[in-house]
Amino acid sequence: MNWMQQSWAVLKKDIQIEFRTRFAINMVLAFVVASLLLILFTLRAQNLDPTPKSGLIWIVILFAALSVLGRSFISETDKSTYDLLRIYSSGTSVFIGKLTYNVVFSLFINAITFLLYAFLLNLHIVSFLAFFSMLILGTLGLSSVSTMTAAIVSQADRKGAVFSVLSIPLFFPLILLLGRVTRAAFIDGSLEAFGNDILALFGFVGVTVTAGILLFDFIWED
Repeated sequence: MNWMQQSWAVLKKDIQIEFRTRFAINMVLAFVVASLLLILFTLRAQNLDPTPKSGLIWIVILFAALSVLGRSFISETDKSTYDLLRIYSSGTSVFIGKLTYNVVFSLFINAITFLLYAFLLNLHIVSFLAFFSMLILGTLGLSSVSTMTAAIVSQADRKGAVFSVLSIPLFFPLILLLGRVTRAAFIDGSLEAFGNDILALFGFVGVTVTAGILLFDFIWED
């Protein structure tokens, strides 16, 4: 119960900071809207084939995640509160609290992004199972990788650049899987088209979350 209270305290702290400043949410929403309008008017995304049309949305979400999710730990070192967390919380509690915050934040942003994308490109959901699977599993995958990578680079000198360099190779297989499931959600619709990809997404999320929980104590104490 103690680690749950500590995790809740970390989550509550990050949510209160975001509601007070609204920096991350305003920045990422502005980025998403600008990116979607750019795709719509310059690439004429509504005329693209289904495969690239399905993958474009996750590229937007990926770069939106890179711009804000790394702040989960990096802001702690910038504000000199990293050592304070070490005193009052265990490593596992901090990781779970930060991960939960990133999941909640990303799920909100991703849902808005998909609603805007579907509206602008006149897309309709043909498989709600595929849609909710890729939304939830994609959010979990992005958040778990971002949280762990942010913790690793939080002590580096150039945190933002290192975070992006380390994260993008880890995101690559996730984006490929999500692109195929997104196509099934909006175009194909049959379970045969995305069943194996859903299982692969489950495996990716399970591995990254488990690795984060098991390895974070070593990063925390370093």
